[in-house]
Amino acid sequence: MWLTFEGTLPEPSADDSTCLLGTLPELTSAKFEPVGRWYEAYCVRRLRKHTLSAGSLESSSDEESEDEGIEFDEENETYLRTLDPKEWKQQDHYAVLGISKMRCDATDDQIKAAYKRKVLDHHPDKRRARGIPVKEGEKDYFTCITRAYETLGNPTKRRSYDSVDSHFDDSIPPNNADSKERFFDVFGPVFARNARWSTSKKKVPLLGDENTAFADVNHFYSFWYDFESWREYSYLDEEEKEKGENREERRWIERQNKSDRQKRKKEETSRIRQLVDNAYACDMRIQRFKDEEKAKKQAIKQAKKDAIRAKQEEEERKRQAILDEERAKKEKEEAEAKELAAAAKKEKEALKKELKKERKTLRTTVKEYDYFSSDETERLSNMEEVDKLAEMLSITSLQDLNKDLTSGDLDRAKSAFNKEVDALKDRLQKEKQAHIEASQRSAKSSSSEGSKGKGTWSEDEIQMLIKGVNVFPAGTISRWEVINNFIQQHVPSSKRNAKEVLAKAKDLQKNDQFLKADANRKAFDKFAKDTKGGATAKPEKGEISERYDSAGAVQMAETGSNPSPWSADEQKLLEQALKTFPASVKDRWDKISDSIPLRSKKDCMKRYKELVEMVRAKKAAQTAAKK
Repeated sequence: MWLTFEGTLPEPSADDSTCLLGTLPELTSAKFEPVGRWYEAYCVRRLRKHTLSAGSLESSSDEESEDEGIEFDEENETYLRTLDPKEWKQQDHYAVLGISKMRCDATDDQIKAAYKRKVLDHHPDKRRARGIPVKEGEKDYFTCITRAYETLGNPTKRRSYDSVDSHFDDSIPPNNADSKERFFDVFGPVFARNARWSTSKKKVPLLGDENTAFADVNHFYSFWYDFESWREYSYLDEEEKEKGENREERRWIERQNKSDRQKRKKEETSRIRQLVDNAYACDMRIQRFKDEEKAKKQAIKQAKKDAIRAKQEEEERKRQAILDEERAKKEKEEAEAKELAAAAKKEKEALKKELKKERKTLRTTVKEYDYFSSDETERLSNMEEVDKLAEMLSITSLQDLNKDLTSGDLDRAKSAFNKEVDALKDRLQKEKQAHIEASQRSAKSSSSEGSKGKGTWSEDEIQMLIKGVNVFPAGTISRWEVINNFIQQHVPSSKRNAKEVLAKAKDLQKNDQFLKADANRKAFDKFAKDTKGGATAKPEKGEISERYDSAGAVQMAETGSNPSPWSADEQKLLEQALKTFPASVKDRWDKISDSIPLRSKKDCMKRYKELVEMVRAKKAAQTAAKK
């Protein structure tokens, strides 16, 4: 920087004289750099046309230190002169103080420094000293500078003014394709601009970028959806309540102002909410996060399905292993059972063969001894006893008996034969007596339960019951009432009911063979007694009549060699044998009887006839019911 001394000496007056004191050396130019606050103060004085004084130097120094860091607007005298002090609320206070570029970012010290600078430049006294005209009182525009500082210098009033600062952009980006395409460029500055209104003491989260984590994005929208703004609109109050003439008017003004503030506050809340809604709708990160979350949930769901499927497969594998083990075990047991069954069958066949052999030996040996008889009657009786012995004796007893019979000693053989006959008769008699006693006990118990203490059944009632059951088979409508009426018609003294008849029939069915035989015997005795002897009388012991012999043969045919009732297992064996050996098989009933232990050919044939009769009666009853 080059500096000359031109104009530094005072101009001479007319009375001054000049003289030459000496010659000066030739002027030379020197290059130097000015420094220090004194030079700075000099430049400021030249710019502002101030005089040099100690006070001005100190003031200039203080101003410069306070002005440090402040970005002042260029001088705008025209704007200040156009301001109307009466309309001070409509002015831009920041522009009045020359800090319109800084605005809300200006600190209190900077505002104070700007105000001092304006006072120094535009105070009425300063302007008068410079010869500038000044209006009287509050009509002068300097009042606007004072009002600006009163507003911005007070934190409460400044917040009220900043809330309605006309230079603040309240616009909201729309929800359209352009906003979605340039999302961060469009919405980023808007959120940064509106963050100044937050009441939160924490740092306000900003929009971020496309690489922002989900947690930060979620926190951002959570914060802005719950955003609390400190903006308040008291600066826009149309009237000041202090202007009210009385208390009621001041209260009315306060209510009006409060209503207007609340309305504007709601509008501000809606504006912020609309801003956040538009941003959320345009934010491509939200859709990406949703897709990622959906994919994550789908992966978790698929993993659960895979785990369940794996568990089910494992359970199925274990179950299949158990089933295979059980199947192998069952097959092994079945094989062992088959082997045992085959061995048992083989043993049974051998036993049956041996039994058949012993039976044949018995019959042949006794036949050779002419049945140990002295007359025809004894011969027939012993023939029956031979059949009973052959059918009812065990193989061990048969072997012992055959041993005695084949010894060659007639007396020994006859004695052994008679001994076995007597033992068999005693056994049959005891079994018969036991069955009769059991049936009587059962009849008494059922009679006491069904008839409530009524008398026991007479022989005539039992005989009519048996006949009624045969006359009225299963399928007859009101069968047991009909049978009861049948009994009462033939036995007038009977006072039974259908329940008692049914109970007695069940007892008879349980002890079918012995009860029927006993009933037939008693009926024959009664019939012989009624006829008082004659041709139909029962012959004495040792005598055989044609009627008695035929009756005995019929009874034998009915009861067979084993009078005990058929069990369920025997019934199954009979049904299976009937299927195995059809009518076309030779010696069918012999083979069927061989399949059922303890049952003779006569027993099987009798049981078959009973089953056929039952089926026919059932079909007849069904046919009658259809008609």
